[in-house]
Amino acid sequence: MRKFLILLSIIFYTLSLTYAQSQPYVLLVSFDGFRWDYLNRGLTPNLNRLAQNGVKALSLKPVFPSKTFPNHISIITGMYAENHGIIANHFENPFTGEVYKVARNSKSVLESKWYLGEAFWTTARRNGIVTASYFWPGSELEIEYRRPNYFQHYEHNRPYKTRIDGVMDWLQLPYKKRPHFITLYFHETDSYGHGYGPNSPEVNNAIKLLDSLTGYLTTRLQEIGMRDSVNIIFVSDHGMTGISPGKTINIENILKGFQYKMGGEKPFVMIEPENEKDLDLIYNVLKKHENHYTVYKKKDLPEYFHYSKHPFISSIIVIADLGWSLVNNKWLERFKRNKSKGNHGYPNYEMDMHGIFIANGPAFKKSLRTGTIQNIDIYPLLCKIFNIEPRSNIDGKLERIGFILK
Repeated sequence: MRKFLILLSIIFYTLSLTYAQSQPYVLLVSFDGFRWDYLNRGLTPNLNRLAQNGVKALSLKPVFPSKTFPNHISIITGMYAENHGIIANHFENPFTGEVYKVARNSKSVLESKWYLGEAFWTTARRNGIVTASYFWPGSELEIEYRRPNYFQHYEHNRPYKTRIDGVMDWLQLPYKKRPHFITLYFHETDSYGHGYGPNSPEVNNAIKLLDSLTGYLTTRLQEIGMRDSVNIIFVSDHGMTGISPGKTINIENILKGFQYKMGGEKPFVMIEPENEKDLDLIYNVLKKHENHYTVYKKKDLPEYFHYSKHPFISSIIVIADLGWSLVNNKWLERFKRNKSKGNHGYPNYEMDMHGIFIANGPAFKKSLRTGTIQNIDIYPLLCKIFNIEPRSNIDGKLERIGFILK
């Protein structure tokens, strides 16, 4: 009996090892704020080389609002913001007064209650796939099973090559411990896009830096003997457009005398009257002054925004024209002080808000050029690569993206 149990254990171990070795490897890399047309500036030989030998989409369409956290969560869950719950980088639960905000040392980004969707790393873990994240929004949640098996707490200034080297360390772990799905994040183009604008020399330098890091990444994969095994997917959460203090609309001036709460971001704001009876009055005043923005009641927001179902979305939504900013007096002073020259968050049909999609590796077709891809379709694509069932409540569709696979 003892010999039989030992033999059974050996067989089980061998099968487990074989399964682990047969699993594909996917590295999902995010270049925050890397606009779709940055690839056309002649500054990205490494990215272009990977694109030529793999799949390159015209652009990657974000969800609305085209902000960092909503779109990283959409990429990893396959859901619109109204469904996964992260409706902005900063918003309030109107029923409790609790605030979710993307800020350093913000505890709210670690609280699972805000995140309604299932991240791919959780789907993968349920299917016996080891996962890891070297930074990604939502990867640090306080509930263990909702995190990747391995993860790093976000550190904005951690050197980029240190991040890549950390991924290489994970890929050299013993087979049973080695992650097969890994995320990696870089903020460079977003930071310089905000500070100097998308057409600045500073952004061009940021583009060149990220391309050189792409070269470093592929070289390191070659050094550890895994370049031909790893599928690499490069994405960006959104694009960037130029802004200036001269293109501002002061909502506080327009709504003098009314009591309301205003949240959201400068490209779009959400307004909730303190007195429900004022809703039509406030809407009509905003409609009367409608210039370089469009105002909607939540119930009338066009369906293509996919931004009306979540209960935390306010009763009135104001969306600025591309390049314009919606402010109150406090926001305007901060805007002038910071001298920002770029922003995102505008409607996702604006091409300036689109990002990149490049995929290269054994799972993908070679030399394929395609049109715009929706970022919500990446989750079902990952499920297909790993041959696992996606969640049934996602918005992404494999039939819109599956053709890029071999």
